[in-house]
Amino acid sequence: MDKHYLTPLFTPESIVVFAGRIDDPASQTGQATALIEALRAQRFAGTLAFLDIHTSGTLADLAQTRADLAIIALPAKDINAALELAARMACRAAMVISSGVTAELAAEMKKVARREGIHLLGPNSLGLQRPQLQLNASAAGPLAKAGSLALVSQSGALTSSMLDWATSNGVGFSSVVSLGPHTGVDIAQVLDFLANDAQTHSIVVYLEGISSARRFMSALRSAANAKPVVILKAGRKPAGNQAAQTHSGAIVGSDDVFDAALRRAGAVRVRSFVALFSAAKCLASRYRPVGKRLAIVTNGGGPGVLAADWINEVSLQLGRLSVETVTTLKPLLPNLASLIDLIDLSEEAGAEHYKAAVHAAEKDRQVDGVLAIYSPKAGGDAASVATALAEVKRNMGKPLLSCWMGDASVGSARTILKDAAIPSFRTPEAAVGAFGNLAAFYQNQLLLQQTPPPMSTLAKPDIEGARLVIESVLAERRKVLTEMESKTLLSAFHIPVTSTMLARSANEAMMIATQLGFPVALKIDSPDISHKSDVQGVVLNIGSATGVRDTYNDMIQTVTRLQPKARINGVTVQNMASAKRGGEIYIGMVTDDPFGPVIAFGAGGTMIELINDRAMELPPLNQFLARRLIERSRVAETLGDWRGGNAVDLDALEQVLLRVSEMVCELPQLREMDINPFIVDEHGAVAVDARIVIDHAPHSNAGRSDSYSHLAILPYPARLEQIWPLPGGGEYTVRPIHPDDAQMLQDMMAHLSPESRYFRFVSSITELPPTMLARFTLIDYDREMALVAVFKERHAAADGEISETERIVGVSRYITNPDQSSCEFALVVADDFNGKGLGSRLMMSIMDVARDKGLAEIEGLVLANNPGMLKLMRSLGFSVKAFREDPDFKLVTHPL
Repeated sequence: MDKHYLTPLFTPESIVVFAGRIDDPASQTGQATALIEALRAQRFAGTLAFLDIHTSGTLADLAQTRADLAIIALPAKDINAALELAARMACRAAMVISSGVTAELAAEMKKVARREGIHLLGPNSLGLQRPQLQLNASAAGPLAKAGSLALVSQSGALTSSMLDWATSNGVGFSSVVSLGPHTGVDIAQVLDFLANDAQTHSIVVYLEGISSARRFMSALRSAANAKPVVILKAGRKPAGNQAAQTHSGAIVGSDDVFDAALRRAGAVRVRSFVALFSAAKCLASRYRPVGKRLAIVTNGGGPGVLAADWINEVSLQLGRLSVETVTTLKPLLPNLASLIDLIDLSEEAGAEHYKAAVHAAEKDRQVDGVLAIYSPKAGGDAASVATALAEVKRNMGKPLLSCWMGDASVGSARTILKDAAIPSFRTPEAAVGAFGNLAAFYQNQLLLQQTPPPMSTLAKPDIEGARLVIESVLAERRKVLTEMESKTLLSAFHIPVTSTMLARSANEAMMIATQLGFPVALKIDSPDISHKSDVQGVVLNIGSATGVRDTYNDMIQTVTRLQPKARINGVTVQNMASAKRGGEIYIGMVTDDPFGPVIAFGAGGTMIELINDRAMELPPLNQFLARRLIERSRVAETLGDWRGGNAVDLDALEQVLLRVSEMVCELPQLREMDINPFIVDEHGAVAVDARIVIDHAPHSNAGRSDSYSHLAILPYPARLEQIWPLPGGGEYTVRPIHPDDAQMLQDMMAHLSPESRYFRFVSSITELPPTMLARFTLIDYDREMALVAVFKERHAAADGEISETERIVGVSRYITNPDQSSCEFALVVADDFNGKGLGSRLMMSIMDVARDKGLAEIEGLVLANNPGMLKLMRSLGFSVKAFREDPDFKLVTHPL
């Protein structure tokens, strides 16, 4: 049960191959012939058998054969029969290598696989490679060199091209997986396996589409939390999107939203096939930088300036040496060397100069990475400089990239760099772009670590009042809210709005305007008109009662003429926003397919489409995410001290974004929302106009405040937090785990007794490896849960001052099994808290969560020599049985 459910697919010990008669190539498909050659080209570490479904004996004979994985390369009409035979042989995984299988046939295959309990990779797949197992179960070419990089591709042609490129560039792979259209095992499941695969240290993905945003984001966040993930996505333009849907049979979201999703998942996106190769070079070198500052070491000013220009273009920073480093380094360089901005060693630079400069930059705290550029010079020795870099690289902790310009005279130098695992590029721009991808990985990791709850710590909104407004509009069979209704919804979530009143006659408009005070704005109010300005339905800065009367009459006549079928409720009257230098901001949300609600921010006003400034973020938000969302917009530059004006109140703006996030989380009926303009200045912010579009919520969401299935990222489940008393006094808190608990979890691990550690991990490890620690603390609350018991310890200082520190004293967790109806649990309690009821409480709490998720059974493995745990399980009503696969364990189960 400790093994991943896809282990039979990726790490099989025995394989059976259905590919026609082995001695008769005429009975084989073209891909079957390529597969057989690939399998036989090297010695697979396990057992390998070839069978013909037509001449392999009786079903009873086949039942005597056992295999982990069945590889099927047969005509489409024979595939289902082969799957049924594989099930007779107890195969838990199958791979179909084929092409041209229709969606209808693929659906039949997946139905058979589900019925037989088989995880199906394919159809329309070129297969997979696992070089360290000497397994080439693919029709994608020769077996790749073994390495730590995993390649996952939804294009067979690109898979073959990537392998061909890797051969000449010395890049090795832990796994190569080709995923075709309509595959059973999808990209989310493959990422989930690779996240837990010890052989894989980084992942590159070619993606055309996804079928489930929630599952994709869950798996991607898990993978990116453990190792770098770089993605090249096809279908960036509208034409490309259409092609991708046709080719892959999957949903492709809009490009801006996909960017936002990848950032939030902690992954890095590249924009071209060349950039994907560049990223693969850097990932194969296992570089993980911690910032944006790239130092340039060069023997020519021109190439160095080109690199510096591109650093600025891709929003990096030029790494400049500190005064202390310059003072130390200067005597070691040629007289003509310049250390202002670039580390320009001059044309006289040799190997020792490069070595000294790169070493100095690596030690400088103002530098995060180093790019060494070499331009061929008369009498220069490119190979010796490369050798010097190879030497200094052995002891470097920061990324070192190289750019040996030219061609004929630097070939041997590039070979030296490749052998030393130093990424080498032919142009400065490509090298800088590759470092930019590494830097983006670090920046996106900060976003990944954010796990906000659905509700902020601000004053509680009137959620029920907002729902009543929505229900009344839907009852009238409308989907577009009027301005009054939209502002009522905003007010329910404490978003400031301008005072607005509805007038149904010119005289009523005059009276309202006089009460509000001039100047005022008049706007047409109609459920059938979304863009008021298009029908001359907005007039601003009206300074008198007669002006209000005349404007009202003119507006009603004009709108009636331009939109004769529109229902007109009247005209709204509102104060003009009083901000003297208020910026016009746009805040809104869109609903993307497949990623669901997305919050947008940018420059507002009447020219919003022309300006096209729209930064995006997936909800839920916290203050950190709200600030980053603002910073990504172009209008952010005008929100500070700008052209003599005061900086706007960013705190107020962030609070509005948090309120919008609350609306999106709690109101699944929202489909679109435009708050435009939103006026913000140094005194605060106010919504001047708003447009909201709604629709019926999915059935699973209706009326449930704790259901967030409309979101691509499940919020932190703060509602599960509970406080429980300790026997003899004191209390502890049981709550879901979050990434900030990593150090406390490690501390708990360090203080466990050897026996407790062994009972929990069946190992003598004294601390959790970084990947495991990350995996345990950043979880997907939709498919798994971890509850921690937190105890506050009081400490008295020498001066008598009392302080408190939090300590994790117990953890229970479950993860949903592949059958989606049961889950596996784990439990550990600190030794000094044993016997205080924590184990029972943590187990009952985790079972409650699993039950609320609709799971039917919880199960776990307990060492047979752990009487305390077995006693606890029996006291909670678990059944205890022998575990057939290992007599050292007992299988404990409990229906939910």
